[in-house]
Amino acid sequence: MADNTGERGNLTFICLIVAVATIGGFMFGYDSGAINGTQEGLRQTFGLTEGQLGLTVSALLPGCALGAFLAGRFADIFGRRKVMMVAALLFIVSALASGAAHSALILALARFFAGAAVGAASVLSPAYISEVTPAHIRGRLSSAQQVMIISGLTGAFVANYYLAQAAGSSLGAFWGGHAAWRWMFWVQALPALLFLLALLAIPESPRFLVAKGRDDEAEQVLTRLLGAGVARAKLAEIKTTLATDHAPSLADIRKPGGGWRPIVWVGIGLAVFQQLVGINIVFYYGAVLWQAVGFSEADALKINILSGAVSILACIVSILLIDRIGRKPLLLIGSAGMAVTLGTLSWCFAQGSFEGGHLILPAGVGTTALYAANAYVVFFNLSWGPVMWVMLGEMFPNQMRGSALAIAGAAQWLANFAVSSSFPWLSQNVGLPVTYAAYTIFALLSFFFVRSFVRETKGVELEAMQG
Repeated sequence: MADNTGERGNLTFICLIVAVATIGGFMFGYDSGAINGTQEGLRQTFGLTEGQLGLTVSALLPGCALGAFLAGRFADIFGRRKVMMVAALLFIVSALASGAAHSALILALARFFAGAAVGAASVLSPAYISEVTPAHIRGRLSSAQQVMIISGLTGAFVANYYLAQAAGSSLGAFWGGHAAWRWMFWVQALPALLFLLALLAIPESPRFLVAKGRDDEAEQVLTRLLGAGVARAKLAEIKTTLATDHAPSLADIRKPGGGWRPIVWVGIGLAVFQQLVGINIVFYYGAVLWQAVGFSEADALKINILSGAVSILACIVSILLIDRIGRKPLLLIGSAGMAVTLGTLSWCFAQGSFEGGHLILPAGVGTTALYAANAYVVFFNLSWGPVMWVMLGEMFPNQMRGSALAIAGAAQWLANFAVSSSFPWLSQNVGLPVTYAAYTIFALLSFFFVRSFVRETKGVELEAMQG
């Protein structure tokens, strides 16, 4: 931009609306992590086998894929803020329904609709943030989304731990005589309500307003964001990047000769690789995994809290670095680090033996596994965790941003579903060493994918993004 003075002068307002948008990230994380401490309660209450438990736990994820796809498209029709408000309502309703469920089918349906909310928040919060922040601080502010995702996960782990402690276990009775695992779902309604109310206080994305021909409203928002001296010039820049003959649509992601534009495939690659490295196994199955290697339920929940705290610290480091060294170097560092730590975990699990149907690791090897797992979480949250969402929110041209996000977001959640739903079966029938070796290979492949196909977006204005 020609004048950064105006941008910096409105930093307080920009940070305020970014803070509101990132509550969506908190809900994304909380809803994804809440299931972690409920699994023993679900297994006992509904009599689920391992396979059934995996499908019930993963019912969130097809909903996430659908929600991400529809949100990306609906955001181009109804606006970013309105669709985020619908997501907030879905968070509230699904949290109440999940806790009240009296059959695995009802719970799975409630989790599916919760997933629609998570999917919508996952793509719209970073997209909205990228569209209301100046280029020179966009990476840092967009990375706050990942801090809030991990804060939500950690908040869910903490709430689950204390609810289980207060009730004696996830099956124990808590307030009103209801099992603690039900309250693990119900408490989600509180931050979801805060999200809904806070959204009433922020403006619509100026780039959406321009796409809808609401130039006066867009200029008002840009003036509040960037100052009067910058707003009119920025409005003109945005208008030049939008087609005058049609509104943004899925057709915009197609190249003239047929097929999708290369930038869309790069976005899909980033989204899918983020999941194929197995990160959500730590989040969704953390308690079960650590019990499998010899820790008690209480200790396993504490380890989840530790992993969450370490993740937040790693995200803060990412925030400090992303606008200095760039997105691509962080992705490369993360891929290399994850390959080493995942390979270490695979080796650790190969040293174990089964006793009474449970995997037991030698004392020193179990400690190594714990350190390797937390180092893996650090590398992920230093790089692929925040950077993937930052890039998806900023890498696409204005005309195709909603549509490209719909495709990439849906791909991310489908990959998440494939990895998460297959883990219980793979861990029992193929074994943890081979399963983690596969995640190691994907981490290595992600390194070469980034090196060959990903372009740096540090400091590039959204209006300068090429498709």
